[in-house]
Amino acid sequence: MTIRDRAPVEPTYWAGDLETLSADELDARAGRSLVRQLGYVAGHSPFYQRKLAAAGVELRAIRGIEDLRYLPFTEKEELRVSQEEHPPLGWHAAVPMGQTVRIHASSGTTGKPSFVGLTARDSAGWSEMTARCLYACGVRPETIIAYAFNIGFFCGGLANTDAIEAIGSTLVPIGTGASDRLMAAIRTIGVNQITCTPSYILYFAGVVRDKYGIDPAQLGITHLILGGEPGGGVPGVREAIQQEWGATVFDSMGNADLAPVFLGECPERTGMHFMGQGFLYAELIDPETATSLSMADGVEGELVVTHLDRECVPLVRFRTRDRVVVWTSPCACGRTSFRLRCVGRTDDMLIVLGVNVFPSAVKDVVMTHRPRTTGELLIQIDQPGPRVDPPLHVQIEHGPDVRPEELPALADRLNADLRAKLIVPTQVELVPPGTLPRSEMKSQPVRVVAPAGQRRQGPER
Repeated sequence: MTIRDRAPVEPTYWAGDLETLSADELDARAGRSLVRQLGYVAGHSPFYQRKLAAAGVELRAIRGIEDLRYLPFTEKEELRVSQEEHPPLGWHAAVPMGQTVRIHASSGTTGKPSFVGLTARDSAGWSEMTARCLYACGVRPETIIAYAFNIGFFCGGLANTDAIEAIGSTLVPIGTGASDRLMAAIRTIGVNQITCTPSYILYFAGVVRDKYGIDPAQLGITHLILGGEPGGGVPGVREAIQQEWGATVFDSMGNADLAPVFLGECPERTGMHFMGQGFLYAELIDPETATSLSMADGVEGELVVTHLDRECVPLVRFRTRDRVVVWTSPCACGRTSFRLRCVGRTDDMLIVLGVNVFPSAVKDVVMTHRPRTTGELLIQIDQPGPRVDPPLHVQIEHGPDVRPEELPALADRLNADLRAKLIVPTQVELVPPGTLPRSEMKSQPVRVVAPAGQRRQGPER
């Protein structure tokens, strides 16, 4: 698989030959690729040579996708240990450094950053998957798109910019921390699409209003392609962003260890389509028992992914820790791959009175109270999760027009709505607008702090 030289003639799909294949044909192709890839991994990766031997796996018995369940999972912590023991890329690297053309690093959101190596073929594969996703999201040759993610060490930077240029779009590489530069590009260059995190586009809307005195919806942005964190697919967050910008939000998703972007929404926006055909194979498992789950409408589980075509740091049954809901019913766009929404990361999940609570679900409720709230929040816990003693402490910024005497009633309403939606008691603390930190990259919605004790506004619910 290589990236295409130019945008396809077909107006709907970047890779229509793969994006519209039947599920049976895709599985058959994936099975043949899996057998080849496992042979490569067993012959070149010391990490997997040991891992497969320890699991007692006989590769000759693996004949197709249906046999994946016999292979062991790969955990993120194993990769960290592998790199600590054998830097820089670890025992799981399957090519010498002389064949490694680029090295990126994961964000380190859930621990120490890890390095990700690419051969020229790997790099082309990343760009191909990214182009499929961006094309589905509406990026076209006539697009002038501002890229407001990090372009340096961050895994997604070069893959995204390569894909945008391959589509034939006009790329404006803004990077992070450059809101004034982005505003200038919109005004002078005519940027009509932006790709960034949900946190940043909400932050930037505030900059546009407060610093420039302009309604963001008047700037002519038509598409917002969001990723890097849950939010673009969270109903309350999505609706708030679309109201601010008068633009259509498209959600996208990837994983630094697998591929920066391999899931993206089509214009139907009924979930992100899997776009890793030929490069990746995805499974769904129960996150608690690790048993396989069927891919069917409405099934929720953890996403597990295997490389089908990767040379430098190939992974087998990698546990992403992303909790997702999938759909396999036909999409009106004609793509045949499954679709999903990310519920949240299992690493971020909190358990209150036996109920699983994801920060994205809290955010969804809080966003429905705009402009009485700004939408910004911070969940404070007394010790590392996932188990949290009730009530769940949530700092929430009230809106600038909320009067002091109205704060108790607003806290009561937020507590009641959070209890109704999340089925757990909460303790809302309202703070002035601008109090909580904003992020231009991934937001950190949970913080471990000393016991909150007496800082209570509004009764517990």
